[in-house]
Amino acid sequence: MTSEFDVFKDDRKSTYLNSEGSDKPLISPVSDAVLDRARRYRLSRLREQIQHYDIAALLLYDPVNIRYAYDCSNMQVWTLHNPIRYALILNDGPAVMFEFAGCEHVNKELPGIDEIRVATSWMYLTKGDKVDLSVANWANEISDLVRTYGGGNLRIAADRLDGVGVNALEACGLSCLPGDALTEQARAIKSPDEIELMRWTIRVCEVGMARIYEHSQPGVTERELWAHLHFENARSGGDWLETKLLTCGPNTNPWYKECSDRMCQAGEMISFDTDMIGPYGYCADLSRSWTCGYTEFSDIQKKIYGRALDQINHNLDLLKPGLAFKEFNEGSWRIPDENVAYRYSLALHGVGLADEWPALWLHIDWQDDQTTSGAFEPGMVVCVESLMAESGSESVKLETQVLITAHGAERLDSFPWENPSA
Repeated sequence: MTSEFDVFKDDRKSTYLNSEGSDKPLISPVSDAVLDRARRYRLSRLREQIQHYDIAALLLYDPVNIRYAYDCSNMQVWTLHNPIRYALILNDGPAVMFEFAGCEHVNKELPGIDEIRVATSWMYLTKGDKVDLSVANWANEISDLVRTYGGGNLRIAADRLDGVGVNALEACGLSCLPGDALTEQARAIKSPDEIELMRWTIRVCEVGMARIYEHSQPGVTERELWAHLHFENARSGGDWLETKLLTCGPNTNPWYKECSDRMCQAGEMISFDTDMIGPYGYCADLSRSWTCGYTEFSDIQKKIYGRALDQINHNLDLLKPGLAFKEFNEGSWRIPDENVAYRYSLALHGVGLADEWPALWLHIDWQDDQTTSGAFEPGMVVCVESLMAESGSESVKLETQVLITAHGAERLDSFPWENPSA
């Protein structure tokens, strides 16, 4: 029986729920050869940066950086706030993984890891009043490796390290530098194999988005809708969602409220941002908005959706290799005065295993002394953003994921936009 809400339903979105995605997990077609090439490429990118910065070693605690280097993904969310496993990549030396005790086996057969050691924890959680002794033992082990393979160079870089760790390394005679620039620059340029992995994550994400669409009926709660993306991601080999940004109706404005148990009503705008860390650890960062019950847009919904789409398309058309970030800003879409107070924080940002450099502010927030310099290069992947609202309206959130090519820009996602004029 046809629902009264099926009149305006977009059947193109239902095509993402094919026989694979509708009743069983999606099975990746990516070959082991592609995955191994991507692994080796990523480690080589870090080694190039180690050489460029003339350091003896790179110390990684961020689990996303560890996955980029080695593709080992043990307990990533837990270790985001419990720094208990780490990697050390030696210049002209081995790549060592220091793993949580009892988990050494999860790293076996990964091509980039030369040696696996048991990690030394010095968190207060695990060591209490013995932290000083533990951190000294930790620093001594790292120092020994640097002195063995560093050729007299005692400079190392670390991506995430608090003062206790820095002080312990310096007490061993090492000089510890921030490693963020190194890791962000390495991750910024994707290989064709990485793009193949990312395309699959986006495929899984779009099936999850189709599930949200299929269930966007009156009476469903925001949390119920959000769970469909979790479900598809988890059962198809993905990792986690970085946020909970799905809201409807008045909860969409102001933006950044997280999903709740509020029931969606017919005709209300449903807006979301996936922030999905999916299969192979790659991020699918896509945003869409549509009405609950697939109703025809109201006049105000048409206006703000149309402007959001205009912003996306205008800024997308600017992208090309060699375009300076500042030039992009100067040519970017100008937000109408009535929408300025409800704007998003960014015009675009890089994306790979998570949100990455560069992050480019909107024209109205751009300041030369606060915004990154540089230019778009082939192999970069960026997300082009829009958030549109005005006083008393709902918010429309749109976002597309884009590969910078030698000839311009290629959208990696294909999930349909709405047609606000229909």
